[in-house]
Amino acid sequence: MRQELKKIDEQRELFRGGFKKYGLKSGYKGHSMETVLLVDIRDGNGNLICDHLWFNMTKGFEQLGALREGDMIQFEARVKKYRKGYVNQRAGIDQSKFDYKLSHPTRIERYRPGG
Repeated sequence: MRQELKKIDEQRELFRGGFKKYGLKSGYKGHSMETVLLVDIRDGNGNLICDHLWFNMTKGFEQLGALREGDMIQFEARVKKYRKGYVNQRAGIDQSKFDYKLSHPTRIERYRPGG
């Protein structure tokens, strides 16, 4: 569990992270959705919040243009609790747990330390 995110659950704050790579995930009705992996996510004070997070390729990320590994990204987002893992209600299986993510990133821009 992302303990540092749990401390600020439901708060909207400024975050920064390094771009690692693009990815794909299965979306609605099997359509693929492009994703973005950010690593070493830090709050506005530079405190490490979590090691990595995946984001959907939203319009805000698209407007940045092509990203290269190591590009620093700054954005605002709200901390949200979510359930992850396997659940099969008919079989009575619940191997899920709660974790935390950053939701609805806005004001996404490249970040240049010291500038």
